[in-house]
Amino acid sequence: MLRMLQAHGLDAGPTQRPLLAGAMGGVIAAVPALLVLAGFQALDAPARAAGTSVVVAGLTFIGLMVLGGILYGGLFQRAANDRRGGWLFGLAFGFVLWMLGSVPLLQWLPDEPILRGYPAAGLLLAQLLWGLILGVVFPPVHRRLHAGLDGQAGSGTGITGPEAVVQTQMLRSLPSPRNASS
Repeated sequence: MLRMLQAHGLDAGPTQRPLLAGAMGGVIAAVPALLVLAGFQALDAPARAAGTSVVVAGLTFIGLMVLGGILYGGLFQRAANDRRGGWLFGLAFGFVLWMLGSVPLLQWLPDEPILRGYPAAGLLLAQLLWGLILGVVFPPVHRRLHAGLDGQAGSGTGITGPEAVVQTQMLRSLPSPRNASS
């Protein structure tokens, strides 16, 4: 595994678009998370504290989750493409984003915590759900945005392994041993 990482690395290549995939995944994941926030009435208190409406607080949440998706794509890059473990990357990232973003901004920095009780639990659940969905949708979104060397998006053939490296149309056939001896 270490040799493969040293040879190929985890940095995205010039034809990959992890930031765009993260932004798109962040939007997709923000919709169900927003429903959780609305169900727990977790947008009401921040909207009152900021002096805006719940709709503006929801749109702000979506914007912040787009930025979170960009951060996810930039941070994990090719490692986020793991279809089997992407959900775990996303879930952990959603928790870290809640812990480092939401908790200080809504609980520690103001004079009095903005969210308490069920709305605070709803924010945690929304962030975890957002991260889970982001981790699940990032690999297929990233795969669709991946451009081939010809510049076409989604030009992957689905071939993996050593066959993916060579272009079989460019190979010439070798002479058979029977014809070479005569």
